[in-house]
Amino acid sequence: MFKVRFVGGIACMVATMAGCGVATASPHANSPVPSEPTLINYVDPSMVRGLSTRSLNSGEAAGRRVHATYPAVADAPRLTEKLFKTVTASLARFAGNDVPAGALPNPEFNVDWQLAAASPEVLGVRLRIGQSMGSGWSESRTTLWYDRANRRALESPGLIRDSAALTTLAGIVRRELALRGPLVNPNALRPERSMFDSLGFNPRGDLVVEFDDKQVGLGVAGRVAVAVPSATAAPLLSETGLRARRASVGTATLISQKDMLAASMDRPAARSSKAGTVDCAKARCVALTYEDGPGPETGRLLNILGAYRARATFFTLGSNASARPELLRRMRDEGHLVANHTWSHRDLSVLSSAMLADQLTRAQHAIVQAIGQVPTLMRPPYGGTDEQVTSVARRLGMSVVRWSVDAEDRDDPDPRAIARRTVSQVRPGSIVLMRDFRPATVDAAPAILRELAAKGYTFVTVPELYGPRAMEPGRTYDSGTMSNVPDRRSMS
Repeated sequence: MFKVRFVGGIACMVATMAGCGVATASPHANSPVPSEPTLINYVDPSMVRGLSTRSLNSGEAAGRRVHATYPAVADAPRLTEKLFKTVTASLARFAGNDVPAGALPNPEFNVDWQLAAASPEVLGVRLRIGQSMGSGWSESRTTLWYDRANRRALESPGLIRDSAALTTLAGIVRRELALRGPLVNPNALRPERSMFDSLGFNPRGDLVVEFDDKQVGLGVAGRVAVAVPSATAAPLLSETGLRARRASVGTATLISQKDMLAASMDRPAARSSKAGTVDCAKARCVALTYEDGPGPETGRLLNILGAYRARATFFTLGSNASARPELLRRMRDEGHLVANHTWSHRDLSVLSSAMLADQLTRAQHAIVQAIGQVPTLMRPPYGGTDEQVTSVARRLGMSVVRWSVDAEDRDDPDPRAIARRTVSQVRPGSIVLMRDFRPATVDAAPAILRELAAKGYTFVTVPELYGPRAMEPGRTYDSGTMSNVPDRRSMS
């Protein structure tokens, strides 16, 4: 039923430029497993049938930047429901926090995910929940499991046999933490279920226990995790835990950021197969752009665009692209343009250069793996850009694309209002911002296409607005009538 391969790891997620990477399928059966014992395999989501993604995105509501994604698996509805409840509960706590007056940067909430395991017996989903209230970024990690044998969705402590086994596990982990130095406080660890909400397995089958930031150590300690040897952990595991371990064991090697970039070296630049058929110096051109997908509504949107013979530019999230590569291939084949919207929708303007490059490179790798072409455009989430963002984009060969028309569809459930607002703002050369994961946005598409076509507009991809003038890496573009605008941090 499942075709599973290991394509990723969860070690030092924000530090690939410093030498940590992601694990991927090994080309050699006898390849050694990574030496870092807390590295966790994750499964390529595109190999799990019936998996799609869900998103919660309130943009800049109340001055807070919110974006969360999580998977939905068709034959595991209880897992999907539990993931939704976990994400929304975390979001509610974030929304309930007071925002300091004049807080900069904007408070931000972000959730991304990985499959810790997938087999005919179990599914494991690891959520990484990050937030900032204007200063300092902190992350919590939660891994939820679905036992197919009894159709139960469990939190990580469900992998442990009973409370006595949890107490034994706490003692083992505490002794290991005592060896970590002054940044870690082993006395903070208690044999409580809440302390063990992210359990997984490394390629050897060792039990990996990971903690939230500041849970058992100082903030500067970063991710704290302990690997309990397989032979020691096995007697502590429940039946679900044993199934989860079987599903997690495999070989893996590390892919560095350098290797990700090398994988794109010989691929052609992404380009619409219909580029060059319209002269926007003569025609009334508009570039419809969609971001944050692909998602459950994207296929329907592609049907609508095809019916109107319109093409668009899709700024895709790497995490969603890895789950639905077939939708990216369809975009390519139907004349649309696929572009980069980062891996997990973090505000790039507040990240270090290394973290910023990691967000773009991981997304770039996922897109290239899907379509065999290298995106040359990127859109920063929330439009947040500055000199560092454009510098990294230049180094990676990408132009920065913002917009001149915002459909303001992030919270509006009324397709007629979205269409009316969009059409009224469009001018020749406009770049229109919309979101393809929202049903109301897709419902609005026929009216937008019909009314703009009646006004004589032709729908093209972003580079076509500029005709023979090639878009330059590192340059910021807002519309076809403004080839370059000063870099600035957007508050839109």
